[in-house]
Amino acid sequence: MHSFGYRANAVVTFAVTILAVMCSLASLSDNFNVPTPTADVKVLNINWFQKQPNGNDEVSLTLNASADLSSMFTWNTKQVFVFVAAEYETPQNALNQVSLWDGIIPSKEHAKFWIHTTNKYRFIDQGSNLRGKDFNLTLHWHVMPKTGKMFADKIVMTGYHLPEEYR
Repeated sequence: MHSFGYRANAVVTFAVTILAVMCSLASLSDNFNVPTPTADVKVLNINWFQKQPNGNDEVSLTLNASADLSSMFTWNTKQVFVFVAAEYETPQNALNQVSLWDGIIPSKEHAKFWIHTTNKYRFIDQGSNLRGKDFNLTLHWHVMPKTGKMFADKIVMTGYHLPEEYR
């Protein structure tokens, strides 16, 4: 009565429909999670602050960063991408962001961390805009789910100041 192809098509269509419903439910369940992350980033030392030959300012920092991002993890979380950025204003731009360090947190067991490091990426401003500049350190994170939309947020730590003179 029904051919093999017809029956296989019906089974595959039903399986894909069930999979789509399960993925939608998994994605919707993340809306009930209210994460409460904590983080603290401190500048321990300004290793050097110099003007490059091309006129750009460059800074090397020693940082202490600690965070507890375990509340980000649900059963739908694949991993969390986290990075520390220096944010400051210049006359040309209202917001400048320079990534200093980043990492991938693969599981809830790794979500509580403490690092002591120099900036992984160069803190350079195109021009001589960093002398005496106030800046914020911001811990950004992007929660990458197994299914559904990606969620991003940040914690801003204010009150950092660069020296007036190069060293």
